[in-house]
Amino acid sequence: MEYRIRLVQSEEGWAVSCPALPGCHSQGATREEAIENIKIAIREWLEVEAQESGSLTVEEAVVTV
Repeated sequence: MEYRIRLVQSEEGWAVSCPALPGCHSQGATREEAIENIKIAIREWLEVEAQESGSLTVEEAVVTV
Protein backbone atom coordinates (compact mmCIF):
# COMPACT_ATOMS: atom_id res chain seq x y z
CA MET A 1 0.00 0.00 0.00
CA GLU A 2 1.08 3.55 -0.59
CA TYR A 3 0.46 6.45 1.75
CA ARG A 4 1.29 10.11 1.41
CA ILE A 5 3.42 11.44 4.26
CA ARG A 6 4.26 14.95 5.44
CA LEU A 7 7.82 15.74 6.58
CA VAL A 8 8.73 18.83 8.58
CA GLN A 9 12.33 19.69 9.42
CA SER A 10 13.19 21.44 12.69
CA GLU A 11 16.31 22.04 14.75
CA GLU A 12 15.72 18.68 16.49
CA GLY A 13 15.42 16.65 13.27
CA TRP A 14 12.41 15.60 11.22
CA ALA A 15 8.78 15.20 12.24
CA VAL A 16 6.67 13.02 9.97
CA SER A 17 2.98 12.20 9.79
CA CYS A 18 0.55 10.31 7.61
CA PRO A 19 -2.48 12.58 7.04
CA ALA A 20 -4.67 9.67 5.90
CA LEU A 21 -4.26 7.95 9.29
CA PRO A 22 -5.30 10.26 12.15
CA GLY A 23 -2.75 10.33 14.94
CA CYS A 24 -0.09 8.49 12.94
CA HIS A 25 3.10 10.43 13.63
CA SER A 26 6.79 9.73 14.11
CA GLN A 27 10.15 11.45 13.98
CA GLY A 28 13.80 10.93 13.20
CA ALA A 29 17.16 12.63 13.47
CA THR A 30 17.50 12.44 9.68
CA ARG A 31 14.97 12.49 6.86
CA GLU A 32 15.73 8.85 6.05
CA GLU A 33 15.29 7.79 9.69
CA ALA A 34 11.97 9.64 9.88
CA ILE A 35 10.72 7.86 6.74
CA GLU A 36 11.70 4.45 8.10
CA ASN A 37 10.03 5.28 11.42
CA ILE A 38 6.75 6.37 9.79
CA LYS A 39 6.66 3.10 7.84
CA ILE A 40 6.73 1.26 11.16
CA ALA A 41 4.12 3.61 12.63
CA ILE A 42 1.81 3.08 9.64
CA ARG A 43 2.06 -0.73 9.93
CA GLU A 44 1.35 -0.56 13.66
CA TRP A 45 -1.54 1.90 13.15
CA LEU A 46 -3.14 -0.47 10.64
CA GLU A 47 -2.68 -3.46 12.97
CA VAL A 48 -4.34 -1.64 15.88
CA GLU A 49 -7.18 -0.43 13.64
CA ALA A 50 -7.79 -3.99 12.45
CA GLN A 51 -7.81 -5.33 16.02
CA GLU A 52 -10.11 -2.63 17.35
CA SER A 53 -12.59 -2.90 14.51
CA GLY A 54 -12.53 -6.70 14.46
CA SER A 55 -11.48 -6.63 10.82
CA LEU A 56 -8.93 -9.00 9.42
CA THR A 57 -7.60 -6.40 6.99
CA VAL A 58 -7.65 -2.63 6.74
CA GLU A 59 -6.87 -1.22 3.33
CA GLU A 60 -7.03 2.12 1.58
CA ALA A 61 -7.36 2.53 -2.16
CA VAL A 62 -7.35 5.38 -4.65
CA VAL A 63 -10.24 5.55 -7.11
CA THR A 64 -10.88 7.91 -9.98
CA VAL A 65 -14.37 9.29 -10.49
